[in-house]
Amino acid sequence: MGIAETENFITVDEYIQGEELSEVRHEYIGGQVYAMAGGSEAHNTISLNLASAIRQHLRGKPCKAFMADMKLRHRIAEDDILYYPDVLVTCDPSDNEKY
Repeated sequence: MGIAETENFITVDEYIQGEELSEVRHEYIGGQVYAMAGGSEAHNTISLNLASAIRQHLRGKPCKAFMADMKLRHRIAEDDILYYPDVLVTCDPSDNEKY
């Protein structure tokens, strides 16, 4: 693993299980979990406007748009990274995870 293990290291599965029960959203970076800050009204308005425009643009195409509560998972070097982008688009038909 890229980031050194510490006593606070958790697995991706432990992170996902914890997120299902948590009232606060967290980001996961290489075994470490970080609470996310709340958003502002302006931030939410911008995100909603972007997501609406992107969704309209994708209508009739195989891609899907999501916002805020969908996790994005990717790898950098050997580290798993999971976070909640404001707007997310996926065009991969195999991308069918619940969260």
